Amino acid sequence: MTVRTRFAPSPTGYLHVGGARTALFSYLFARKHGGQFVLRIEDTDLERSTAESVNAILEAMTWLGLEYDEGPFFQTHRFERYNAIIETLLEKGLAYRCDCSKERLETLREQQMAQRLKPRYDGHCRGQAIDPDRPHVIRFKNPVDGVVVVDDLIRGRIVFANAELDDLVIRRSDGAPTYNLSVVVDDADMGITHVIRGDDHINNTPRQINILRALGYEPPRYAHVPMILGDDGARMSKRHGAVSVIAYRDQGYLPEALLNYLVRLGWSHGDQEIFSLEDMIAAFEISDVNRAASSFNTDKLDWLNQHYLQHADPARIARLLSPHMGRLGIDPAAGPDLSSVVQAQAARAKTLTELAEISAFFYRDFETFDEAAAKKHLRPVARDGLERLRAAFELMAYEDWTLAGLKHVVEGVAEELGCALGKVAQPLRVAIVGRAASPGIDETLLLVGKEATLRRIDRALAFIAARAERD
Repeated sequence: MTVRTRFAPSPTGYLHVGGARTALFSYLFARKHGGQFVLRIEDTDLERSTAESVNAILEAMTWLGLEYDEGPFFQTHRFERYNAIIETLLEKGLAYRCDCSKERLETLREQQMAQRLKPRYDGHCRGQAIDPDRPHVIRFKNPVDGVVVVDDLIRGRIVFANAELDDLVIRRSDGAPTYNLSVVVDDADMGITHVIRGDDHINNTPRQINILRALGYEPPRYAHVPMILGDDGARMSKRHGAVSVIAYRDQGYLPEALLNYLVRLGWSHGDQEIFSLEDMIAAFEISDVNRAASSFNTDKLDWLNQHYLQHADPARIARLLSPHMGRLGIDPAAGPDLSSVVQAQAARAKTLTELAEISAFFYRDFETFDEAAAKKHLRPVARDGLERLRAAFELMAYEDWTLAGLKHVVEGVAEELGCALGKVAQPLRVAIVGRAASPGIDETLLLVGKEATLRRIDRALAFIAARAERD
């Protein structure tokens, strides 16, 4: 048997992290077992499905690098097939027409709720001759006896009594087939062997199994993945921050970091924390997925992202960083090599967005000095050192503006003043960067360049002079 899994999102919005984790688990299972991974767009909800959502899903899958072997298939392209199956079920007496009004169904529901019964259709139209020209729906004739047993690959054995399942609608009154019918036909036609999906689908599973068996198909194996909770323990939602995969991209996360984080939400492999996609494929076992819901921890995602920022190819990170610099109004071509900036700064940032923000000073003068840093380091006592540094920098030839040359100048001024290196380097750093933190002072000066260095020292000296007058 060739393993075939599928990811089947509904295009009614963006691809959220819960869906991305389901897609990842399905992808890993297929790759682990030498199978195929299918992408299917379940767009039977004609009112809510949009082309923009389809594009957002495809964009997110591409960014994550979850390559599918077949698809995307669209359910709206297969209505003829679904209707043929529905007609077959009608001919075999396995489905029937129902013209119960909304008012009757609502009254039935209210009565059942009042009696503390589970709301379900009572089979009123079973065996009745309903005029096909009247508005009606088609219902599947669910077995009334026996049980449906689901040997879930994550949750274990789950037993559903058929008496608890009602005759669900498989075609609406407008002629559109419903989700539970179309997904069954698709899984059968596409040869899906393993369905890995969110646990919000558990109640659909016995109904879908009954339809599959009525059609003479062997059901696939099922694995229901627990939901993802927010940091506060509530179900993940927009109020917890970015839940859209593309939003995480736009906030400066790397796809490998997000995938690494998602695979560890409810699954583990010993104490290993860092997983490449190849590591995941080799180690992943669906049976090891935890049954309990997992809580999303943004701090952990930040830690992983910072790890990948530091260890990835600087040229690649520079390419990904470039649009984030552009959003700040910075043209990276008008300053130091962006790969060199990445090498200098990557350890200091958790995201590409943060990396862009803390690196802006390499390309343009900052607006104001950090108040605390300026108060501590830009004092009259620092004036002599800054003036000496400026004079030495101005005399340097451009070919001498190197790490070694700059280090020699800074250390020389400290030696002339008979003070520790920090007494010279920290005021210089605040003058050049605007704050008290940056890469090594030599590397910072090298990347900022001679003209900007002289200009910013002049600004710092003016700040010190103005401060002396106030004091």
